[in-house]
Amino acid sequence: MIEVVDDSKGSVRYSSPGELAAVCSETIDPELRINGLKGQAVDWQAWYEAWSAAQGADVSLQPTHLQVAAVDEFQATIPWHELRDAFILYAQEEGQPLQKGFPIRLYVPNGSSECLNVKSVVRLCLLYDPALGDKATFGFSNTVTPEQMLANRQSK
Repeated sequence: MIEVVDDSKGSVRYSSPGELAAVCSETIDPELRINGLKGQAVDWQAWYEAWSAAQGADVSLQPTHLQVAAVDEFQATIPWHELRDAFILYAQEEGQPLQKGFPIRLYVPNGSSECLNVKSVVRLCLLYDPALGDKATFGFSNTVTPEQMLANRQSK
């Protein structure tokens, strides 16, 4: 399950990477953006424009950031201007599910982190907050309370 959340345009859940990719009829060759990378991909900007149009929303209202969350609680918040070359890898060359990074992988070449690559993405959240800054931030979002740490320590 992959969830796309946009407070101004609505939220949608996709049951498969192929269903998410089918929103955009244009596919790209990922090797044109990252040397040696094989698979099936869609351009992020083209996908977003098609998704916005399908939502019947005002396409002129553009997010300031894209926040992605992965299965392992890794999270990245990427300024919109860094997404010009971004793409979603959704299948292997033969159309099989990704072996590494399932269900989808987001690649952001040429951004503030050179090539941000978020694997196992399960949530795409479109944000409208310029205060989030102009550089990508990323890391694990899991939090452990002091009580959980103590409980874990005492159980050993």
